[in-house]
Amino acid sequence: MQKVFAFIFARGGSKGLPKKNILPIGGLPLVCHSIKMAQAIPSVQKVFVSTDCDEIANASVATGAEIIKRPAELATDNASEWNAWQHAVQTVLDADESFDVFLSLPATSPLRRRCDVEKCLSALTESFDGALLMTESSRNPWFNMVNQKDDQSINLVNQCTDIVRRQDAPKCYDLTTVAYAMNPSFILSARRLWDGNIAGVEMPKDYSIDIDTQHDFNVAKIMYEQLMQSTDWYGAL
Repeated sequence: MQKVFAFIFARGGSKGLPKKNILPIGGLPLVCHSIKMAQAIPSVQKVFVSTDCDEIANASVATGAEIIKRPAELATDNASEWNAWQHAVQTVLDADESFDVFLSLPATSPLRRRCDVEKCLSALTESFDGALLMTESSRNPWFNMVNQKDDQSINLVNQCTDIVRRQDAPKCYDLTTVAYAMNPSFILSARRLWDGNIAGVEMPKDYSIDIDTQHDFNVAKIMYEQLMQSTDWYGAL
């Protein structure tokens, strides 16, 4: 059985929604929802939170996670998430903790379901460097996505004249922040996600919200409260 370590990357600063990673939904800080989901997956053996914020660290430790202290240069608005991944993987390996699968569960997706995360993990076979979750896009570059010129005129992003109905356009997907399953050695050797062979796993849009603004948070809070009335959220859905 492969050894899976889960990682949550939650820095303290956020311009769009201050302290978003610690905001509560259902009485639990966002970062702790990711921790509890990781703990509910049988193949996950350890859960780490990479953060520069003491408040996030304290909440994470109280929920059962181990802390990776993120350097200040990796916690700015302009810092690369990929570099933070590399730092976390290397930190764990330097502590003589070997593992087979890196699982990232961003704190901003509190509506994720265990079944979708497990599908993502299952998609990471020897043929791929990583796997992620995606939803069918509501807009399509062959049909109703446009570019605008300086004179305000617009054109389709992909100008294929043979497509006159949405049903005829190639299916497109939006990437989610629900889960990323990656080969740790690929993370250390690559410069970015798209340097590798990445598998995509489709999931329902309703569970894929990514919180970046106050509006996102308000919507997620309402949806979470509705879903929790009839759902064992950390169960085998």
